[in-house]
Amino acid sequence: MSGGHDETPLIEVRRLKRYFGTPDRPVRAVDDVSFAIRAGETLGLVGESGSGKSTIGRTVLRLIERTDGQVLYRGEDLGALSAGRMRHLRSKLQIIFQDPYASLNPKMRIGAILDEALATHGLAKGRRKERVAELLDLVGLRAEHASRFPHEFSGGQRQRIGIARALAVEPEFIVADEPLSALDVSIQAQVINLLAELRERLSLTMLFISHDLDVVEYLCDRVVVLYLGRVMEVSTTAELFAKPLHPYTQALLAASPKPDPLDKTEIIPLKGDIPSPLNPPSGCVFRTRCPHATEACAAAIPPLADKGGGRLSACIL
Repeated sequence: MSGGHDETPLIEVRRLKRYFGTPDRPVRAVDDVSFAIRAGETLGLVGESGSGKSTIGRTVLRLIERTDGQVLYRGEDLGALSAGRMRHLRSKLQIIFQDPYASLNPKMRIGAILDEALATHGLAKGRRKERVAELLDLVGLRAEHASRFPHEFSGGQRQRIGIARALAVEPEFIVADEPLSALDVSIQAQVINLLAELRERLSLTMLFISHDLDVVEYLCDRVVVLYLGRVMEVSTTAELFAKPLHPYTQALLAASPKPDPLDKTEIIPLKGDIPSPLNPPSGCVFRTRCPHATEACAAAIPPLADKGGGRLSACIL
């Protein structure tokens, strides 16, 4: 993990909501989510499938529009910007997609894909070919790979190309949307190490979306735990893995235990499936699966409260 971050948020998400469906039957994919990411920091966003992680990532970048709330980049509300101003900022805000093959145009050579990103934003004028070679080298590929098509590469190599395309425009902030989930386990470690190296080398700020807690523990400085579109806990990575506060976080960590014969911690099973965002439970959305739930948990949505040391948890217990 990196350290010494500027305390001023580069990205600030305030009470973000993203609903789908109709006004009378909204699907609450993201419901009142707030967090901040400091410059140079990697923030992990974790939760089960269907918790709203990817929707948050795309809404933050304004790839899909918000329903309510704000996303601030250097204090500027992205949702209030004109199309021209947003286009200007696109080079500063980039994404690495989950599926490296689907995100690359199969009819374009790799060199043309990277060159297109440079040309669109008017970068590396007069030396775009050299810049393409530099980008390929940066992600562990060779200059001659520029003449090949996406199908000629392995999944891991295609994801490296996706990373190179995101870096081509010299961004300040990157959303990495489950960039390892489509890769073989044997390749994942290589891409993880590449991302860690690039983060330090280029002083990148990242929102790292993943369901793999081991990767999050290795790569991220802080973690936001998400359940059914709502934030359950926010903590530094070290504190969260050492002593999770929220019952949902405890259950997630218990589901991927590390073998330790001396560890006598009680494992809390996570039973059932995540409810539908079309009809979320009243009060605490986790209460229907929480082993500690009481009648009071159904009465009101628990606020995301400071539990000391800057740690936040949304639990009344």
